[in-house]
Amino acid sequence: MPIKVLSPEVATKIAAGEVVERPASVIKELLENSLDAGATDITVEVRGGGIDYLRVADNGCGIPSGEVELAFQRYATSKLQTSSDLEAISTLGFRGEALPSIAAVSHISLLTHASSDETGTVIEMQSGRVLRLERQGAPPGTTVTVRHLFGDFPARRKFLRSIASETGRIHALATHYALAYPEIRLALVVDGITSFAHTGGSGDMREAMASVYDSEVAGAMLEIAPHGARTQDTGLAVWGIISPPSLTRANRSYIAFFVNRRWIQSRLLMYSLEQAYHGFLMERRYPLAAVNVSIAYEDVDVNVHPAKSEVRFRRENHVFSCLQEAVRRTLIGFSPVPSLPTSRSEEARLVPKGEARSFWFSQVAQGAQGSLPETLSHAPVPRETLPILRVLGQVQNTYIATEGPKGMYLIDQHAAHERVLFEKVREDIQKRPGSFQTLLEPVSVELKPHQEELVQSQRELMSRVGFEIEAFGPGTYLLRGIPNVINTANPKEAFLEVMDFLAEGGGFEEWKERFAYSIACHGAIKAGMTLSYLEMSELVRQLERSHQPHTCPHGRPTMIYLSSSHLEREFGRR
Repeated sequence: MPIKVLSPEVATKIAAGEVVERPASVIKELLENSLDAGATDITVEVRGGGIDYLRVADNGCGIPSGEVELAFQRYATSKLQTSSDLEAISTLGFRGEALPSIAAVSHISLLTHASSDETGTVIEMQSGRVLRLERQGAPPGTTVTVRHLFGDFPARRKFLRSIASETGRIHALATHYALAYPEIRLALVVDGITSFAHTGGSGDMREAMASVYDSEVAGAMLEIAPHGARTQDTGLAVWGIISPPSLTRANRSYIAFFVNRRWIQSRLLMYSLEQAYHGFLMERRYPLAAVNVSIAYEDVDVNVHPAKSEVRFRRENHVFSCLQEAVRRTLIGFSPVPSLPTSRSEEARLVPKGEARSFWFSQVAQGAQGSLPETLSHAPVPRETLPILRVLGQVQNTYIATEGPKGMYLIDQHAAHERVLFEKVREDIQKRPGSFQTLLEPVSVELKPHQEELVQSQRELMSRVGFEIEAFGPGTYLLRGIPNVINTANPKEAFLEVMDFLAEGGGFEEWKERFAYSIACHGAIKAGMTLSYLEMSELVRQLERSHQPHTCPHGRPTMIYLSSSHLEREFGRR
């Protein structure tokens, strides 16, 4: 087959595939254009997940009438003039690819009115062809309407997810930019219902968070002040808001990073944030955060990804350490002396009559914990079925010491209980679908429009798992029942985590696994919790009956094994 130069039409459609992946990609490009145009009031409206209809309207500077058609040509932009401008990009957009890429895969209309024109201009295009171009009255600013995204590309449409999932992505995107630009009024309207409307003006990120989440969450957030985070290198500063260790979520979707107020995805920044929280959070729990890194434009390269969602820093280690230090300092400055609720009475700490050896062992183990060789902590557990174990005592209120026929087992009580709960949750969902416990008092839950759509579309699935919920006014629902397997003082938090799982899509089997993971981690006995002898014995018995007793659902070992022969060697008996 001979080599040929692709036609401009084919080349444009290929390029569009890199820029426009889904409705949220279109919203992102249009939002960034509005912000670059100096808009202070932006409204985003979507219907049908943005697949059928989406609109972004702003009060920015508009496009002069003589440049409207030019704006839809590839590489036409007002943001770059020479190649040297690429060394220090200060705008969100710069390639001149967004509008032609969107026009190549949809039906698009653009209505704009620049201050230099007496009236506005409208252009309408479909699949890259101009259908209409004429003068028309319009308010100052620009309104872009996109219909039938990928209408002529059924192969692309089939790779989109459900309407609820696509709506969720748009909501997350709009949320990020509301937090990055708290001085801007940004409203999101989903299927005719206002999802959130940040009034803006104050520039207060906490106020923006109250608009997109709720006032309770916003009130609990901790502020990273710009002046407190600025380093000796005045070209870099870290500012934003982060959650205290007591406020967490089950996934990372509530974490947003901005570089010079550009929303990005960065493994470097994510790892830095998680390292800053190390020691403050339980495993597989994540904070809420909206963190901005202000850095000299020449020290960051934003031209490394087709969707401009990734960046490259000139000094990665410096950025990593500055972010980690700023977050860590904020957490340490906040951290009160923790007050742990005592769930066990003093009687529960007493050793049952006849178990003096258990009590003695516990005390000796606590006193000699550091004397065993470090290599013992990595000793593998034999992969056969667990033998019958006899409980000896508790070490550091975290590990259960037990004796088997051929040696000792130290069991991590949290990991072991996670395994037990995980298998119980899966079995209960399979064998007793729909079983639930009725709450003594219904819990009020406020949902965003995309979450309401999830509840409506997945009601049967939620009922099968054991959630009983009913509508109680616009955006408000009453949670009346929760699954029997949930043992939590905060059913609202458990329900919202389930909503996060639903937003990720997937079928019942896939969702059931994620649900079981979450409930097991949520409800398991924690490290540091004192257990009675009977409680330890019951946990060990349940672990013995598990299908995979040697690891927790996340793959960590539930126990280490010290053979009798190993102990004899350590004590010089052989």
